[in-house]
Amino acid sequence: MGFEFWMFLSLVYVSHFHFHGLSLAEKAPYYSFVHEAAMAPEVSFYDYIIIGGGTAGCPLAATLSESANVLVLERGGSPYENPSKPDKGNFFPNLLDVSPSSYAQEFTSEDGVYNARARVLGGGSVINAGFYSRAEPEFLKQTGLNEALVNYSYQWVEKKIAFEPSMLQWQSALRDGLLEAGVLPNNGFTFDHIYGTKIGGTIFDGDDHRHTAADLLEYANPYRIKVYLHATVEKIIFETKVFSRTRAQGVVFEDELGKKHWALLTKDYKSEVILSAGALGSPQLLMLSGIGPSQQLKKFGIKVVMDQPLVGQGLVDNPLNFLLVPSPSPVELSLVSFVGITRFGSYIEACSGISFTPSWSRSVAKALAAILNQTEQSSTKLFQEGILNPESLLDTRIRGGIIFEKVKDPISSGYLELRNMNPRDNPKVTFNYFQAPEDLMKCVHGVKIAIDAVYSKSFSNFRYEILSAKALLELIVNLPLNQRPRHLTSAFSLEKFCMDTVMTIWHYHGGCRLGKVVDRDYKVLGVEALRIVDGSTFTSSPGTNPQATVMMLGRYMGLKILQERYFGKYRKK
Repeated sequence: MGFEFWMFLSLVYVSHFHFHGLSLAEKAPYYSFVHEAAMAPEVSFYDYIIIGGGTAGCPLAATLSESANVLVLERGGSPYENPSKPDKGNFFPNLLDVSPSSYAQEFTSEDGVYNARARVLGGGSVINAGFYSRAEPEFLKQTGLNEALVNYSYQWVEKKIAFEPSMLQWQSALRDGLLEAGVLPNNGFTFDHIYGTKIGGTIFDGDDHRHTAADLLEYANPYRIKVYLHATVEKIIFETKVFSRTRAQGVVFEDELGKKHWALLTKDYKSEVILSAGALGSPQLLMLSGIGPSQQLKKFGIKVVMDQPLVGQGLVDNPLNFLLVPSPSPVELSLVSFVGITRFGSYIEACSGISFTPSWSRSVAKALAAILNQTEQSSTKLFQEGILNPESLLDTRIRGGIIFEKVKDPISSGYLELRNMNPRDNPKVTFNYFQAPEDLMKCVHGVKIAIDAVYSKSFSNFRYEILSAKALLELIVNLPLNQRPRHLTSAFSLEKFCMDTVMTIWHYHGGCRLGKVVDRDYKVLGVEALRIVDGSTFTSSPGTNPQATVMMLGRYMGLKILQERYFGKYRKK
């Protein structure tokens, strides 16, 4: 990396300390730059307009604001209005909340799998399970990112929001069970992606309070940034001239009252619109703005700015399958604290003592009681009570844990299409789960490892001996996990079990892939002044959980863009 870049980086530091002092704990005057979109002027001008204040958008905006005027348009609300709502105990209730003001907007893929996308400042980091783990080296090589700047950018994120989790009894027993099952070695605590079993980072602090990408706005220069909430971008505005490349000029967005606003780029030719709306939002908005498959755009009467058939293609969701294991012993409240990284392409993670909504708790309890009723040894007092009153086995906080398996780098991929012209509505999404036989075999092998860990000596205090592996599988088969049909042999065949009970782990990516829709600088191919910086550019989901890398990318590209702005085209090395 060139001398000019490190000189530029030092200028960024000077700017940062000038406005924030030397303490990383010092917070920017939050409400001085975050407002409801209804407060926005009808027309405004900025050096950078970022669409989406999510996991990538917040660190990107904070970085760009050090040396330029930045606007962030977030379609959701603030995670700070109810500070305890995003915390650890509310993980599943937030995901299952279908109210109009919820942090998660539900959708069901065309495959019949329930899913959700974030709509809140901080994005997916507000609604996820909190695990923080860096990308594998192969991912960084594929994307051509500079290793030194990657490490610096990760550290910038970690100083604000990454912690070492507490490993209590249930999580420790399952980790040891994975080691017994052969997921070796034991790597202890590390942010790095390493084969074997490791404790990773978490964005929950010691009080179970969640820290999100929105916290990274504390790094921002409050005098050079505006963040508008409940700002729904309708389309990107383009300038098209004969013999000139199409150029982004700004955006049209609507506030919560339905009033339209225009945010435009300054006359500086280095100013840009940057999409950070995620794997669903970024390709959807490109299409609504006229960049995408021309046949699909014409179907909705959208003026074609550029025929780009690869927008919306290559969309991938990592399949998740899980076991729910009731426990005879008390369990702690825990989300993902460790991971088993296998060499055959499967990740094993877990959580315990979590809360569901009452309706989900009843479904789980009734299914469990029905299975216990078929068990010859179900005459113990606990199970007799459970059969008569299923909710005694499970109130809204489960007595047990969930062990789930994620398929790494699935070959199966799908696509995204417009449903209508309303940017508030979810597009049509098809993931084609387990279309490739190799993906199915990874799932089968991963579920076997999870079962071995459950029936290990280390985990014996947290399982009922009378519950066989078949009974655990049957419990999952009988739950309303998705809209897919069930095979009669789902509890006997792991292949059928994987296909029938597949769920999402919310790590979907693609749709604006690197090298297909954007170049190595994340600029949209064939268009000036438009970039995409988010998971829609990924060809694979980095690490075991992508949030660390998405936040890193926001910081990384913010520095690269500023260097290009002030020093010209940046060097690769």
